[in-house]
Amino acid sequence: MRDVEPTSLQARGWLLNAIGLLFVDEHLVIADKPSGLLVHRGWDNDDDVAMFRVRDAIGQHVFPVHRLDRGTSGALVFARDRETAAALALAFEEGRVEKNYLALVRGAPPEEGVIDYAIQKKEGGPRVPAVTEFRLIARSPVDRCSLVSAMPRTGRLHQVRRHLRHIDHPLVGDVKHGSGVINRHYRSTYALTRLALHAHRISFAHPKTGERLRITAEVPPDLAVPFRALGLSWSDTAP
Repeated sequence: MRDVEPTSLQARGWLLNAIGLLFVDEHLVIADKPSGLLVHRGWDNDDDVAMFRVRDAIGQHVFPVHRLDRGTSGALVFARDRETAAALALAFEEGRVEKNYLALVRGAPPEEGVIDYAIQKKEGGPRVPAVTEFRLIARSPVDRCSLVSAMPRTGRLHQVRRHLRHIDHPLVGDVKHGSGVINRHYRSTYALTRLALHAHRISFAHPKTGERLRITAEVPPDLAVPFRALGLSWSDTAP
């Protein structure tokens, strides 16, 4: 397996207020999506979406093959052709893509566990099986919260957020599944103004070469600063 170093386009993306690119080849692109940006316009009427930023960065149309919520930052995969898009979509559907999220949650969850709880795959749809593994990374010494690594085995609507809420450890900054009182406390005390969920690492077999890729999206400043204020370190995140 090859750990991929971020391309030079990552720094260029931040400087131009475009989008960081973590990996680029002739078949696929992996972008570093900031919090607050939709993946594509299908979920709203935003004129500025991740798909358009990636298109503008590489000069061609791209196909999103999975989703991250608007508030979630981190590694986001696009295909550069329909054949690659179909292969990657199937890999996601069959659970052959390993995803690792960093999540700041309220309370003190167990050291590790598996959440097996059926949820909707899409808005308004029936409940379907959903499984998320999690592992405790650190507990804050200054507030009642913890940093966990969440590894969803399935891909359902708001899965990580809903599963952690199901075990009574909601994400900080989650306006839909969390607590407004708690969110305001972290906003005013720790300058945490976003959903505390980051797609930190993604690993899969390249759909053309078969090589196993593992791409890491570094924790962005809008999470790193609050994490440090809470006395949390995320260095121990290797699967």
